[in-house]
Amino acid sequence: MINKTTLNKIKEIVGSKNYFDSHAYLLSYSYDATPLIHQKPDAVVFPNNVEEISKIVRLANEYKFAIVPRGSGTGLSGGSVPIEDSIILVTSHWNKILEFDEKNFTVLVEPGVITANLQSYVEDRNLFYPPDPGSSSISTLGGNVAENAGGLRGLKYGVTKNYVLGLEVVLPTGEIIFTGGKSIKDVAGYNLKDYFIGSEGTLGIFSKLLLKLIPLPESKKTILVEFSTIEDAINSINEIILSRITPSMLEFIDKLTLQCIEAYAKLGFSNSVETVILIEVDGNKFYVEESCEKIKEIVLKNNSLSFQISKDTAEELKLKKARKIAFSSLARVKPTAISEDVVVPRSELLKMVTQINSISKKHDVQIGTFGHAGDGNLHPIVLCDERDTKNLNNALRAVNDIFDASINLGGTITGEHGVGIAKREYLTKQISNPGIEMMRKIKKSIDPNSVLNPGKIFDLKPKCEGKLPSNQKQVEEYLAKDLWI
Repeated sequence: MINKTTLNKIKEIVGSKNYFDSHAYLLSYSYDATPLIHQKPDAVVFPNNVEEISKIVRLANEYKFAIVPRGSGTGLSGGSVPIEDSIILVTSHWNKILEFDEKNFTVLVEPGVITANLQSYVEDRNLFYPPDPGSSSISTLGGNVAENAGGLRGLKYGVTKNYVLGLEVVLPTGEIIFTGGKSIKDVAGYNLKDYFIGSEGTLGIFSKLLLKLIPLPESKKTILVEFSTIEDAINSINEIILSRITPSMLEFIDKLTLQCIEAYAKLGFSNSVETVILIEVDGNKFYVEESCEKIKEIVLKNNSLSFQISKDTAEELKLKKARKIAFSSLARVKPTAISEDVVVPRSELLKMVTQINSISKKHDVQIGTFGHAGDGNLHPIVLCDERDTKNLNNALRAVNDIFDASINLGGTITGEHGVGIAKREYLTKQISNPGIEMMRKIKKSIDPNSVLNPGKIFDLKPKCEGKLPSNQKQVEEYLAKDLWI
């Protein structure tokens, strides 16, 4: 626990109206969107400006407490879950668009701006901010940068890091820097900006973000295709890419997920449908029309059951609905839905999906899989009841096997969600000890007192009350201790 004297000093910095330590507040900020992991902070603060953040960080160095930065709390790896002796520092109320620079195609924003709000703002001005995480309607841009969020348009447009030009950052020692800028070329010194992107709040706290925009595509079409086999669907995905078409979206939904979607929303999928792929093509009208014709030829050759193409915005939204509600449809089935995030080379996609299905049978747990098939990023959702010891045990074994399968196929344990707490014990399976040590040295050199979000990514301390174990022994130990939320 942080002592009362220190907490009073924090309160003096932000003011009593922006400081909270009631049971209700501490409980509300004890978790994020990650299942099974929780811990109450000692306080929750809403700083008014960057100078107040700097003062809090300097105080943390002096009095040795931890700061966990937080936006909307939509993270799926426990990155914004508190740890021992910590306060939550919230920036979601910093939600202003500070500058729109049409000449340079840039926008300067505060970290609390909601992703979808920025997208609507710039699209009204005929520009485009492509990163589109599934939580875009509620996630903040600061959180997107901290996690290097991806999303549905990653295949063609890349991820958040491809659109970050500059950052104002409070360093772990309290100094404030701005790194990057509007210049297209800049190799003056180390590229510090990229150290902070994807660092999950461990290297700095963002106070301003300078983001790149691009012209809004002239035209787009959405296509939904049904298949009776997984093989036909994935063969179509590979052929579409090899035909030199780069869709802005190329999504995959498996049978269990479709069944849950149908039970939830009654969209008209029949039991004969094994897999659906959702495709969006954008660009000039000629390219879009030509690409849609090529895609139709490819999926027909691969035994598609149906081919639906949007005629207007209303139809586009209707076709996308299945993908938008995939997770919520699965989450209705069991009390606990463990959302995973693995990536394999696209050539290994069929093997990965097949292995996930085998893992589901092996451990007798339901796993619904959907994701960004165009870039090999799959989201297996492991469904279980955390109150049932055996069922939870099997689910955690399945998670472990999914990570092993991804790594063995040349993939990664996370493509979008980050490591946080949930995956930190798996990181050594993918990255060698020298690589982990290099990360630790970078963290230590920038944050000598480990005040910013410690216990995340590669450090196992401080502890959190709940975490996802990485092997059977740890599963049994944590179940015995009843540490699950």
